[in-house]
Amino acid sequence: MKRIIAVCGNAVCPEGTINYDLAFQAGKAIIDHGYRLQCGGLGGAMRAACKGARSSSNYKEGDIIGIIPSFDPTTANEYVDIAIPTGLDVYRNVIVASADAVIVVGGGSGTLAEAANAWALKRLMVAFSNAEGWSAKLAGTDIDSRVRYPGIPEDTVYPCTTGEEALQIIDKYIERYVTYHEGIPPTH
Repeated sequence: MKRIIAVCGNAVCPEGTINYDLAFQAGKAIIDHGYRLQCGGLGGAMRAACKGARSSSNYKEGDIIGIIPSFDPTTANEYVDIAIPTGLDVYRNVIVASADAVIVVGGGSGTLAEAANAWALKRLMVAFSNAEGWSAKLAGTDIDSRVRYPGIPEDTVYPCTTGEEALQIIDKYIERYVTYHEGIPPTH
């Protein structure tokens, strides 16, 4: 079974911007390295990542998954293979963030929410330090003080500057990030 890598980033991200280019690189590298891509399925960095994924010579139908915020699958960008309409609006961000690994490209408040969810869900995280937005602020940091993986002392939001570097980090660590969030334990 192919592992799924999410790309989270700006909802508005015009072609030719650094964030668009980095999202495109990330999407292409995800498929080049034999994974599937998951994202919010709409425009901006999501569309750029999907377009990049389609440009990979390893691309196969079904490799690009869009977790759509509305009930309308036709709102997915033209590069999405599997549109999953949730009707959850911004609450679908936690589903996007539940992938095997998450790459953060720039982003605003929605991207920050996805990153916070990915951290809480114990997902492997990589963020572009050279993008405009939240990824540059998160790259190389711990989102909070919890010890997510005692056996991985270097656990952090791993910084990267290219799509290929992001996937090299994922390839290096993905087999170690295997614990899944099992719910918030009772405090009584």
